[in-house]
Amino acid sequence: MIEVAPADARRVALWSVGLLGGTPAPAQARRWSASRQVAAVRGVLHGLGAVQLDTISVLARSHELVAYARLGPVGRAAVEEAYWSGDDAFEYWSHAACILPMESWPLFAFRRRHYRAKGERWHGPPRHDLDELRARIRSDGPITTSDVGGAKRGGEWWDWSDSKIALEWLLDTGEVVVTRRVGWRRTYDLAERVIPADLFHDDLSDEDCHAALVAAGARLMGVGTAAEIADVHRLPVSVVARHAAQAGLVPITVRGWPSTWAHPDALAWLGSAGEERHRTTLLSPFDPLIWHRERVERIFGMRHRIEAYTPAPKRVHGYFAMPVLHRGRLVARVDPKRRGDALVAQRVTLESSSTAALDGTARALGEAASWVGASTVEIGDVRAPDAASEARSRLAELVKRRE
Repeated sequence: MIEVAPADARRVALWSVGLLGGTPAPAQARRWSASRQVAAVRGVLHGLGAVQLDTISVLARSHELVAYARLGPVGRAAVEEAYWSGDDAFEYWSHAACILPMESWPLFAFRRRHYRAKGERWHGPPRHDLDELRARIRSDGPITTSDVGGAKRGGEWWDWSDSKIALEWLLDTGEVVVTRRVGWRRTYDLAERVIPADLFHDDLSDEDCHAALVAAGARLMGVGTAAEIADVHRLPVSVVARHAAQAGLVPITVRGWPSTWAHPDALAWLGSAGEERHRTTLLSPFDPLIWHRERVERIFGMRHRIEAYTPAPKRVHGYFAMPVLHRGRLVARVDPKRRGDALVAQRVTLESSSTAALDGTARALGEAASWVGASTVEIGDVRAPDAASEARSRLAELVKRRE
């Protein structure tokens, strides 16, 4: 049995999601040509295998923040083109609603079959005429929900119209696909028209899909428990052990961890002497590094939860608290907001009042402000294990020096 030290497990966790290694210097991406930026963002997507989508936009939407965390101040237009140019990626249910590399289309055949067998999504069976929608798309080309009466009935965001339910049903079952967005609205087209023929007709068995996704999940985790590997693409935990050998996983031990598997690429990287360039950055709450909360607590000692859906009086760290990554550690959380020309750190929760934590947080705030076009950074409430008022003064001073 191979034994991996906890510190090495943390290094692998960062490397496997593209946050440790040959990442560019913070200002480098800004100087790249537009085409090189698009290629770099596509490289991030292909490296991760899935980028989660979410409607919340504070500094930027989560899919932009994931690319930014790895590349620095890459152009936001380049992120959109990389994801939604129509030929390199598609949207589907993976860890959640995700953008996925086009070549992974066959791997989700098992999920498309599941939806077809189920016959409905959470809104119930589609009531809109599916044949009419199919014919409309076939004759008129890609459509958005606004082309068929809108997405909502008029109530809350989940109170979908019949046409929206029907389009999402066709998406679930693989008859239509989303490879483009217009003003954040999904554009639905026939899958047979968009997915390359060699991928569209490559329907793997459920077992082959599971085995491939177990391998992909392990590659993204580097090292992880069965639950963590399964969580990457929302698979039953039992499939990890069933397909571990087929996926090439290696059982290892990490002190203080439950039963753990490693991807062979992770072990090979640990045995190499590759470059390790750390990023200092704000992380989206939906970043793959922190998808699995128990894993984050075990590796980084941070108990992180998303509080956007928690009533305001009960929030501890803020509406969209973003962990600060610095020198391979999660040193703080920042709840940001844009106000005029300023990036406002409404609440900063420091893991410690150390110089490293303060310097890393100041650096992350300064770079993020520059990326979103804010000219100043304002520091609000600061919480620290000790001397919070002194920590706030020091953080404000460090931020000021960077402006």
